[in-house]
Amino acid sequence: MVDISRGSALGSSGASELFQLLRDGAPRTRASLAASTGLARSTIAARVDELMELGLVSPVADAASTGGRPPSQFALNPGARIVLAADLGASHANVAVTDLAGTVLAEHGEPLDIAKGPEAVLGWMVDAGLALIDGLGRDRHELAAIGVGVPGPVEHSTGRPVNPPIMPGWDRFDVPGWVQQHLEVPVLVDNDVNIMALGERALAWPQVEHLMFVKVATGIGSGIISGGLLQRGAQGIAGDIGHVRVARGSDVPCHCGNRGCLEALASGPAIARALREQGIEAHTGNDVVELVKHGDIDAIQAVRQAGRDIGEVLTACVSLVNPSVVAIGGSMARAGEHLIAGVREVVYMRSMPLATEHLVIAASAAGENAAVLGASMLAIHHVLSPEGIDALAAR
Repeated sequence: MVDISRGSALGSSGASELFQLLRDGAPRTRASLAASTGLARSTIAARVDELMELGLVSPVADAASTGGRPPSQFALNPGARIVLAADLGASHANVAVTDLAGTVLAEHGEPLDIAKGPEAVLGWMVDAGLALIDGLGRDRHELAAIGVGVPGPVEHSTGRPVNPPIMPGWDRFDVPGWVQQHLEVPVLVDNDVNIMALGERALAWPQVEHLMFVKVATGIGSGIISGGLLQRGAQGIAGDIGHVRVARGSDVPCHCGNRGCLEALASGPAIARALREQGIEAHTGNDVVELVKHGDIDAIQAVRQAGRDIGEVLTACVSLVNPSVVAIGGSMARAGEHLIAGVREVVYMRSMPLATEHLVIAASAAGENAAVLGASMLAIHHVLSPEGIDALAAR
């Protein structure tokens, strides 16, 4: 039995707590809700009515009758509200409008330099988002929240980037406060790899409680989901594996000021640099991917070695976090199985057998959509939380 009888900001109705049983989308009757909660049918009816007034719950097909009139069923109404999801990368920006189930209703993306500064980038995000909402013919008042991913560390409680190395002008900038001057809804901000982990899980591994998402691109980082919850750490940098030292690169300098960092060995620019030292024309991670796709043996071997270096760090992570799934994404994942093969080679060889017995190491299923899907999940989780439901009722 689920105790939902106390602690609601809606007073004695407790509709927000009841909604937590309905938000999975599975249809339920008043009788099944009463059985799950131990509350009286009259109490359940009053709380369902409140949720229906908000539009968050709607009737669905009647359940099978055991004699007499079939009982009515209720479930989440995904179309009741919309959320705005934004993936702001180092050199790109994507924005999408989704419903409360995370279904993308409209999206738009274009090249955009994050170094243009917060007001320029966030201004583009707001304008593009409103254009999508208007294009869908939706009322702007249906917007319930905004989720934003940025390529740097974030103090999640305030939504402020903290010392982001590739985001000049963004340090401690009040992202939610600025956006709310234009759109008066909750604004949730997080690191891009964290939201990628949320997007990957929502799309491909919804039942998995322990997952790591590893982004390999211009930089390297990971998002960690443990016990079904995103783990951010004390300062918001949990999963920052890109600056873990790898023995093979002890003399290789990293932009962070240390030497031998994983990012300095296995990121896209690092692989390109290693190929240039061999006389091969490669300046970016994209150049490396193209060389691999055309069967260049040196590029394939360099990517495979990068995978081994990543695997060396992930071996410790597998022992520490014990994930069921390690998903590899980011632009360098487009190099195909060569990168992942290097990761698997080391992790399966060096980790304890019990830790890898059922471990899946695979390419991201969400791919380039992982970040915008995750930003949507960030907003949706807030909207559908007890606090979010109470806020909607108050509005």
